[in-house]
Amino acid sequence: MRIDLHTHSTASDGTDTPAELVRGAASAGLDVVALTDHDTVSGHDAAARALPPGLTLVTGAELSCRLDGVSLHMLAYLFDPAEPELARERELVRDDRVPRARTMVSNLRELGVPVTWERVAEIAGDGAVGRPHIATAMVEAGVVGSVSDAFTAEWIANDGRAYAEKHELDPFDALRLIKGAGGVAVFAHPLAAKRGQCVPESAIADLAAAGLDGIEADHMDHEPATRARLHALAADLGLLATGSSDYHGSRKSCRLGEHTTDPGVYEEIVARASGAAPLRGPVRG
Repeated sequence: MRIDLHTHSTASDGTDTPAELVRGAASAGLDVVALTDHDTVSGHDAAARALPPGLTLVTGAELSCRLDGVSLHMLAYLFDPAEPELARERELVRDDRVPRARTMVSNLRELGVPVTWERVAEIAGDGAVGRPHIATAMVEAGVVGSVSDAFTAEWIANDGRAYAEKHELDPFDALRLIKGAGGVAVFAHPLAAKRGQCVPESAIADLAAAGLDGIEADHMDHEPATRARLHALAADLGLLATGSSDYHGSRKSCRLGEHTTDPGVYEEIVARASGAAPLRGPVRG
């Protein structure tokens, strides 16, 4: 089995619609794909309706968190999307995305960058607006050569010149909410230093003690030595170690299935979940 547990669609900051994403996952030879848009579940129904034969969909979300001033992301899998407390927190985060994005656009304009809120909103469409949409507008304006080039201290990286904070969950609260909704929690790209400051390994140990299920070890933003360290850390802490692409369509260079999760780890995630079950496409005839 080939299993990719971290992807994004146009419901947040990817460029593929949910239907395009699941069709692309099947074409890439995946057996299982998780749709984990930022702080939203709005793409799940469309992805489920479009499931190709033989593909399994894991519903999820990537929740925005902050610990001691450091931004981090928590992947939540197979939770009940209707559970009210977690749904309310997702809504708070989503509602704060628009004023935050407007502030960053204003900051960029003060720095001489010719981007407009109207264009950023047009790029985001119906998705939850985020920094990749702003970065895309910066590429169009010729300010940076690629989306990743915008995520620097000069521009919109964490604590960059044009950065603005948004409402984010305390990760310990996120764990409580995910578990309360019957879900499974995996810390996304925990040592991706190229994205900015990372929480210390001691914080990962504290999260493990509080109920964290796993860490995303195999990821494009982790060097080989970092991946090895994370696999060892997972073993030390009794955590699951996952792998995934963090696919965003054409907005990033990663490919569906670029990194994958061991089938045994996937089976354990499914076994631990009580809020929802994986959705299977039609049986191949």
